[in-house]
Amino acid sequence: MQSLCVFLGSNFGARPEYTEAAQALGEEMARRGLHLVYGGADVGLMGTLADAALNAGGRVTGVIPDFLADREVAHRGLSELRVVGSMHERKAAMAELADGFVILPGGLGTLEEFFEVLTWGQLGVHTKPCGVLNVAEYWTALLAFLDRAVEAGFVGATDRVALMVESRVSELLDRIQDCGHEAP
Repeated sequence: MQSLCVFLGSNFGARPEYTEAAQALGEEMARRGLHLVYGGADVGLMGTLADAALNAGGRVTGVIPDFLADREVAHRGLSELRVVGSMHERKAAMAELADGFVILPGGLGTLEEFFEVLTWGQLGVHTKPCGVLNVAEYWTALLAFLDRAVEAGFVGATDRVALMVESRVSELLDRIQDCGHEAP
C-alpha cells in the first residue's frame, strides 16, 4: 500500500469535525508515507486535506478536469497536478494511481466517485480496499441503506462486509494497510 485516493467535499460542511478529520487524515497519511491522490481542488475539505499532507511532508497528486481548473479551483501547490479533459478521465486517473480508496464527508460528487470504485470492486475491475471514515456519524444513514440493500437482495453480503468503516483515522488506515489487496 503506497497510495490512497480520498473522496471528500469541496465545501467545509456544517461541523468542525469534518475539517478536523480531513486535517488528521492528511497528516497521518504523510506520517505513514502514503501518497495522497485526490480531486485536485484548493477549496473546502479537499484543500484542507491536501495542505495537511503537504505541510506534514507528504506527496500529493491532484487530478482535476480542465473546466474546474479554469475556474481557479485547482490547488497550485501540489507535488503534482494533473489536468484532464473530463470527470470520467479524472476518475479513471485517480483509480489508476491509487492502491485503495477512502471517503470522508462530502456531497453528490463525493458519493458518485466513491460508489463508482465500489461498483468496480464488486465487478472485479479491482481488488483495492475501500473505506469509510464515518466522521460524526455523517455516513451512518448511508451505511444503514447499504445494509437494507443487502437484506433486499440487491447488494451481496460479501461486498458490504468488504467495505471498511471506522470513525477514527488511525483505525481506518490500519485496516486498509493490513488488508494487502492489490489490483489484478
